[in-house]
Amino acid sequence: MKGLLLRAMASIAIAGFAALAHAQTTYPAKPIRLVVPFPAGGTTDILARAVAQKLTESMGQPVVVDNRAGAGGNIGADLVAKSPPDGYTLLMGTVGTHAINASLYAKMPYDHVRDFAPVILVAGVPNVLVVTPGLPVKSVQELIAYGKANPGKLNFASSGNGTSIHLSAELFKTMTGVQMAHVPYKGSAPALVDLAGGQVQLMFDNLPSALALIKGGKLKALAVTSLQRSAALPDVPTVAESGLPGFEASSWFGLLAPAGTPKDIIAKLNSEVAKWLATPEAKEKLAAQGAIPAGLPPEEFARHIATETVKWQKVVKDSGAKVD
Repeated sequence: MKGLLLRAMASIAIAGFAALAHAQTTYPAKPIRLVVPFPAGGTTDILARAVAQKLTESMGQPVVVDNRAGAGGNIGADLVAKSPPDGYTLLMGTVGTHAINASLYAKMPYDHVRDFAPVILVAGVPNVLVVTPGLPVKSVQELIAYGKANPGKLNFASSGNGTSIHLSAELFKTMTGVQMAHVPYKGSAPALVDLAGGQVQLMFDNLPSALALIKGGKLKALAVTSLQRSAALPDVPTVAESGLPGFEASSWFGLLAPAGTPKDIIAKLNSEVAKWLATPEAKEKLAAQGAIPAGLPPEEFARHIATETVKWQKVVKDSGAKVD
């Protein structure tokens, strides 16, 4: 009798392990939601949709982009942080949601390290300093001179408090002494509309979302915020070479899952996205947008988040920027 019981228990255990293994090997078994914590049309959305399309093709299940904007990305990020850790709700995180906001906001609804499992750093992009066509400046130095000669006349747009777009301008203010008023929007797309229309005067936007307007003559690009010029705008100088040595404020975007998501699911997602990022198609597509493929594995992505958190903490402190 005891032998029969032991055999039955063993059979149940084996069946359980087999079912678990089957569930793991068949992931995904249903559609995946990819949360974008900003509105459609911005760089986060552009990159997320490219990743979603490729994962849909390679994994055999729809990957649906869900835009949940607000609070500098905190609303969408918090939604993912509190979702089941089963691989079916993911976040396209940013330097804002996972490096800047922790020191900028007085209260955070999530812990950007403890509540997430990094999957893969997808891409890095420079920001680009763009001005409305009616502003009578053609260079960074002319903008600085204009700002100092016309105090109170410059308003800068951003895609929201805490984004690298916001903090790039705060860093610019700190390094130049130019006083500018911050006008936060709920994403790059609406901010760019007002910038092109002259309601605000300048913006340090992520290059991919501003590129079409720059090439179409709707905005003037004065400089990029990376240490090197962008291949997408080779004739546009860097801020550093325009008279502000040491200025650097690039953005990055990466895939994250809720903490506790099984490691095999994290590994599968990383592998699928990394394979795509390594293709000539992905490199060409991202380069055309001004983005640079990254492809860091989870452990290196986690270290990147830690390093960036320290870096932007200093920028926030030096600028005095705060959001209640």
